[in-house]
Amino acid sequence: MTWSRAARRASASLAIAALCGCGASVASGCMYLGSHCWEEQTCDEGASALPPAPPPPASPCERDPVTGPVLDGCGVFVRAQGDDRHPGTRQQPVRTLERAIVLAASGRRDGEEPTRRVYACGERFEEAVALPSGVDLWGGRRCADGDWSFGWSFGGPDQLTTIAPGPEGIPLRVLAAEGRTSTIYGVRVVAGEGSASDGRSSIGMILSQGAKARLVASEVHAAGGKDGEPGEDAPIFTADEGVYGNHGAPACSAERPVAAVTACDDSMESIGGRGGDGGLYSGEDGQHGEPYSIEDPSQSGRGGLGAGSGSCTDGQGGAHGKDGEHGADAAGAGVLDTSGWVGVRGADGDRGGIGWGGGGGGGSKSRFEMIECHPTGPQRGAAGGSGGGGGCGGRGGKGGGPGGASLGIVALEGAEITLLASLVVAGDGGDGGGGGRGQAGGMGHAGGLGGLYTPWLDWRACNGGKGGKGGNGGRGGDGGGGLGGPSVGVATVGVTKVSFEAGAIVRNGHAGFGGSGSDPSRRDPGTAGAWVVFPAVDPGPPR
Repeated sequence: MTWSRAARRASASLAIAALCGCGASVASGCMYLGSHCWEEQTCDEGASALPPAPPPPASPCERDPVTGPVLDGCGVFVRAQGDDRHPGTRQQPVRTLERAIVLAASGRRDGEEPTRRVYACGERFEEAVALPSGVDLWGGRRCADGDWSFGWSFGGPDQLTTIAPGPEGIPLRVLAAEGRTSTIYGVRVVAGEGSASDGRSSIGMILSQGAKARLVASEVHAAGGKDGEPGEDAPIFTADEGVYGNHGAPACSAERPVAAVTACDDSMESIGGRGGDGGLYSGEDGQHGEPYSIEDPSQSGRGGLGAGSGSCTDGQGGAHGKDGEHGADAAGAGVLDTSGWVGVRGADGDRGGIGWGGGGGGGSKSRFEMIECHPTGPQRGAAGGSGGGGGCGGRGGKGGGPGGASLGIVALEGAEITLLASLVVAGDGGDGGGGGRGQAGGMGHAGGLGGLYTPWLDWRACNGGKGGKGGNGGRGGDGGGGLGGPSVGVATVGVTKVSFEAGAIVRNGHAGFGGSGSDPSRRDPGTAGAWVVFPAVDPGPPR
């Protein structure tokens, strides 16, 4: 017979004895229904009703777990010297909090009602714990003398139950379940460095969406966040150089001018303009170098003029490629999710612009100063040299990674957390990583010389129809600095309920500084505060 069943029967016997039977009452106009006359009664008007029977005594499991009796039927027991094959009783406790929570949430055996309560010794448990809402964790129990009472003292042999998985994960998660609330009492949560999934952040406790918890007479400690990794530097050697321009074909030759092409590894091409072909009475103009800007031809390698009424001219040099833009430094606060804190990387630097190809030299004509080609050969003047190819643009540096966060408690959308006589401490946030350095652009090269007037005379077309020099490639931009890691005691997102009751103490450290980027003199700190509400916006993938 259980205590509650015995209590109900004793209560029923006392009530029947007090009523002295049903017959006397019927005579006075009161009628009782049911198997016991005290269970239900109806009375005629004017009749005096008997006082109701007292309710049965409350179950001992409903009493305060701090001062009430600690019975096998009220919870599952766990201590470091236990065995997870045990049923979790006082005499046969389990060894891990994880196993104790499973038994408390589902029952020790088939058909048994779950106790929804865990009693834990004031010992250290090196494991990450997931606690469903509605399952209570009563830590700090005295286990040395076997009575499992609550009597810990700081620094003594019986103290708070410590959950400290080290770098193996976030120590404590509270999961939403049926709108229930979990009480966490007499527990110390200790997060290690880099224990979050990003390998940089330290987070003591996370409440999932809709989870509810009361933290009473407990502590939560988060370690400092680690610094973010620096952005990768672009190669230290310069980008590919441009190609030299091709020399123009000599007069009286069947050879045709050829352009000079610089092919870069980003599929960009810088083309030195082809030299103008020589003619009998006039030469062709040299082609413009590419890329070429009609809007601003002064920046382009214009081709030289072919000989006609006047002498041919040289091609113009190509413009240098523009330096790449530096990547923007990371900004904002980052966001919270089930993994903890998601920081923001610095943006990658842009690639430098490709150098512009030089213009081709103008072609010559063959009838000049009474010198002619052989009657049986091509009747053509000397061709102009092609422009030189521009250098390739340098690659941009990569953005720096965010510093690690130090967060005591994270409460996601719809969660509820109450702090009573508890301490929450966050460490310093990690600094963001600096942006990587950009690569120097490649050098542009000279254009080709104009062709000789005749194969046997050192006489160049138009006294110089050479191609223009290709421009240098632009330097790649530096990467931006990563976001500084936050230092927050209680970090929430969206609509959450946070209650600070008597004796609640929340401390935060210093936020990390942003990584050095395009402006080394400016390194903005991250977010810091005892309680900070983060935006519910996904920052997107790292740039």
